[in-house]
Parts: sequence; structure tokens; C-alpha cells
Amino acid sequence: MQPLPSKSAPVSISKDPVADLNELINKISPDKVFLLTDEHTQRLCRPLIDGVKGVTNNQSITIAAGDYHKNTEALASVWQMLSDGGASRHSLLINLGGGMPCDLGGFAAATYKRGIPFINLPTTLLSMVDASVGGKTGINFNGFKNEIGAFRIAEMVLIHTPFLNTLDKDNLLSGYAEMLKHALIDAPETLEKLLITEPDNISTEFLAELVADSVMVKDRYVEADPLEKNIRKALNLGHTIGHAFESLAMKKKRPALHGFAVAWGLIPELRLAVVKEKFPSEIAKNTADYINQLYGNHNFTPDDFEELFSLMQHDKKNKGDRINFTLLSNVGTPVIDIHCSKEEIKSAIFD
Repeated sequence: MQPLPSKSAPVSISKDPVADLNELINKISPDKVFLLTDEHTQRLCRPLIDGVKGVTNNQSITIAAGDYHKNTEALASVWQMLSDGGASRHSLLINLGGGMPCDLGGFAAATYKRGIPFINLPTTLLSMVDASVGGKTGINFNGFKNEIGAFRIAEMVLIHTPFLNTLDKDNLLSGYAEMLKHALIDAPETLEKLLITEPDNISTEFLAELVADSVMVKDRYVEADPLEKNIRKALNLGHTIGHAFESLAMKKKRPALHGFAVAWGLIPELRLAVVKEKFPSEIAKNTADYINQLYGNHNFTPDDFEELFSLMQHDKKNKGDRINFTLLSNVGTPVIDIHCSKEEIKSAIFD
């Protein structure tokens, strides 16, 4: 393991996940070890960790893949299988997968018997730089993204970048969108590095370097504000509108990958930043052009706005009837809790 200098939670780059997991299991000394995968990671990634100590077929849990299944039914099934397998408060859950298994598995671990230890082994770029780190766990509920959840730090996040070889282009791009967001709240040189990169045409070594950089950006914000009372809200840049895009796409039965929705959400939120916080318009345009080139345009129309606005009203950053945004006054300078009017939001999305 190569530990990153993370202060908010233990994160390590792993070249040998089997050896590293066995080392961690010996250290934690659980009475039982359970492995959570989804259908995709069970087939594509589980073979890469054969030989992990204590994982048997009876203690392997597989759930349906896709964010659509990050719900109470899947959560209850994990609880049930932990119970049927005799899991105690001293058992360990390993979450092997993308954002969905890491989010749902972390929440299952946080709530089963009031909390059991868990390890995240992210297999997608999105989960490596976002879902697996930072201590947020949860599920979707009633049509809203991550509506129910808890803060719970993993015992360890092991990042093994060869898992990324199992990804298709769209899933690679989905994670890259969160890296763009991290760059925007970090520094101009970080953003410049990403804007000249072709994410589907870079070496594994360079991608591993970018992943480590991105994780450390998130770590700084989480360490400063673990429970998202203040500056950690900067990590929600692009998400107020992006989550609305994602939720409505799911409702319309044409789901969008999380990172695509965030990328689409970054464009109007940068437009709002130009208007509200005097963010440099040239940087906003260059970033929007890059996003359009990689992710295309969302296919929502002004006729969808009322539903989108209603979804934004459920954003967890809101206070009362105010829809609060994280915006930027410059690259690396986030401004939180900025209220935007309904008219300003509509104009930013569709004009």
C-alpha cells in the first residue's frame, strides 16, 4: 500500500489489492468478512481479488447494478444477507464496485447493528475520486438522489487503478467530470492540466497521478468540514442542477450517468457564477466548450424546467425556500450558499 497524505480518512494506492486486503483484515481482525459487489463488478472485478482471506460464497453479496437500484429494497437485501450470514458488530464489509455499491454498502455498514467496519475498493474512476472517499453514504429515495444517508468513514479506501481497464469510455468520462469539478475548486494550474487532456487516451500511470491529485483536493475540503456545515459544500459545484438533471432523466426512464449530469450541471452553474460572482467569463466559456466536446448537450427543454426546479428545491444545501448554490468567484475560490432566483436558474440552463 502507498498511503496518500489524507487527513480526513485513510486512503492508499494499491498495486496488490489481495495482499493489501489480507493485511487490513489481519489488522482489523473481524469475526467474519463479507464482500458486496454488483452484477458487473462480480463478473469483471471479483476475479482480480480471489484469495482474499475469509471471503466465502456464503458471505458474498451481489446486488443489481445501476444507480436506479440504489434504493431501500437493495439496502434491505444487504441487511438481510448480513443477518442470514451471521454478521455481528465485529464483522467487516468490503464494498467492491463503483459509486452505487460504495454508497449503499457504506450505508448498510453504518446502520447494521448501529455500525460495522467497512473497506471501500472502488472500481470506477467516479468512485475512486468521489463516492468512496469523504465519508458520505446513502441511497436514493422517493425519486431524489442520495436523500437518505449517513456520514461514516471507511476503515480504508484502496485505490487500484488497473480496475479502470474494465471501464467503457462513458464510465471513464463520468469520473472525469468529478475531477473537473475538483480542479475548478482547486487551482488554475490543476484546471489547465485537465482541459488539455484527452481522458480516454492517457496512460494508466498518468491517470493514477491525476486520481491521487483529485482525491487530495476532496480530502482538503472534507478535513476542513467533515459534516458539510460550511466549506465542504464547495464539493457540490455542478451538483444542484446536475442532480436535478440526473433525477429527471431517471424519472423519464432514460438514465444518465452521474458524471454526465454533473458535467451538464457545471455549465449553467458557471454561467451563474459569471453573473453573480464575476467569475471570469473566458474560463467559463473554455470549460463549457471542453465539456460540450466530451459530454455533448443535455436533451432537456424549457418544457422540463418546472420539474427540474422542483427537484432542485429538494437539494440538501437549501434552507427554507431558498435554493442555495455553490458558485465560484475564480478558479479555486468557491463561494457557498448563494441564492439564485428561478428566472436566473432558467436563463443559465436554457439561454
